[in-house]
Amino acid sequence: MAPVLDPEAAARWADTQRRLGKTIVLANGCFDLLHVGHVRYLAAARALGDALVVAINSDASVRRLKGAGRPLMSAPERAELLGALAVVDAVVIFDEDTVERLVGLLRPAVQAKGTDYTEATVPERAAVVAGGGRVAIAGDPKDHSTKDLIRVILERFGGAR
Repeated sequence: MAPVLDPEAAARWADTQRRLGKTIVLANGCFDLLHVGHVRYLAAARALGDALVVAINSDASVRRLKGAGRPLMSAPERAELLGALAVVDAVVIFDEDTVERLVGLLRPAVQAKGTDYTEATVPERAAVVAGGGRVAIAGDPKDHSTKDLIRVILERFGGAR
């Protein structure tokens, strides 16, 4: 099980990994309802380096980004699920809407973003490059989403709440 760290502890973790000669990869997202698209994204991200830290949006951040009714699961539950995946080396929960501050703290060699981005549209790209890293697009085509999964569940089970 990967550790779930606060941002400052994650920075110390990243420093240790670098001292061990490991290439740190940062992936991030809400991961509100874990699905195969998430797993493929994280596996592809992990393949870009030696140590994968996954940053997940806090509950307040998910509400700001996704709207009322989200997240479906609390940040500690989402972090525990992600930490149980073999490809994940550490998990960090963050409160901001982007991982720009975390990029500055962790200084990843690679920031992996999903295929719904291009290298040019990654919000934290300048911070990654300024820290000596690079941005990489990882995962399969964006054919899966939590929003679509919620819709299917509601359709199949009558929308009962």
